[in-house]
Amino acid sequence: MSSSPEEHGFDADRLREIGPHFEAWTEANLHAVVVARHGKLVYEHYFTGEDRAWATPLGRVTYHADLRHDIRSITKSITSLLVGVAFENGWITDLDTPVFSFFPDHADLRTSQKDGITLRHLLTMSAGLAWSEELPYSNPTNSERRMMEAADRHRYVLERPITRPAGAVYTYNGGLTALLGAILLRVSGRPPDQLGKEYLFDPLGIEDVEWVRYPDGAPNVTSGLRMWPRDLAKIGQLVLNRGDWNKTRILSTAWIDQATSAQIQGEGLYFYGFQWWLGRSLIDRREMSWAAAIGWGGQRLYVIPSLDVTAVVLAGLYDNTMLQPVVGDTLLRRFLLPAATNR
Repeated sequence: MSSSPEEHGFDADRLREIGPHFEAWTEANLHAVVVARHGKLVYEHYFTGEDRAWATPLGRVTYHADLRHDIRSITKSITSLLVGVAFENGWITDLDTPVFSFFPDHADLRTSQKDGITLRHLLTMSAGLAWSEELPYSNPTNSERRMMEAADRHRYVLERPITRPAGAVYTYNGGLTALLGAILLRVSGRPPDQLGKEYLFDPLGIEDVEWVRYPDGAPNVTSGLRMWPRDLAKIGQLVLNRGDWNKTRILSTAWIDQATSAQIQGEGLYFYGFQWWLGRSLIDRREMSWAAAIGWGGQRLYVIPSLDVTAVVLAGLYDNTMLQPVVGDTLLRRFLLPAATNR
């Protein structure tokens, strides 16, 4: 349901500057901005720009509310919510369960060091396995690309050598999220896309979802979701409400709190939860903490509990690593946070 920014404590003039600013800043290639406060849609703006559907060029697309967009690695954060569903249903009971207990078919890869890798380490990307996604995807030695091309992607991940003790250091590793997807299937008997529809998307009224799939037909749980911007904002609102949606419990409060709490030092100044990023911004000498789901190309989902705000930013910066973090940060620091008063 839409509402005016003023009704929810926003400086409407500041919000209205977002559209003209990014229309003029064509290099940002912004596609959509959606902002909600107190559960009400208070601002949205759509743009025209170059885009892709995962690896397929789409040319110039004029975006609107009912058009799907790649959310890339925001998919990882949604996968972590599905792990919460598995806990809620008793399919998984202990975060410190060794990962190899879910993969008896790969027991030949076990070592004393690898036996220390647990479900918690997958969620916090701290398994200690050798992995590199810093290389361009076009580089054949990129770890994610090699996983995608492997005959058995889960075996490929599990056979990586240990470089650090499990739990010691965060290393971005989409292969660990792929293992989470496999575990969800093994403990529930249902693939992650079916779990997502039944336990997450249908209860939120999200109907138009597309999964990019691995070569074997399984849904890509690391970066494969495409959905409407408003529907992604619903995911943010569910997290903001700590698992509640329209007075119905969708996910446990305890799981949301763990997922969006600092579990390990991430990249730079950011902490990392269960596939969610934790950061803070300083606005007018006031510190504001937020959780975010982040995807390649400039995709951002911000959850700001102190302001009761969630915001979606979608862009097409797949070939511009410098601008990817700048666009979302600009919207957050220059427009969204200064426009919000604390009520």
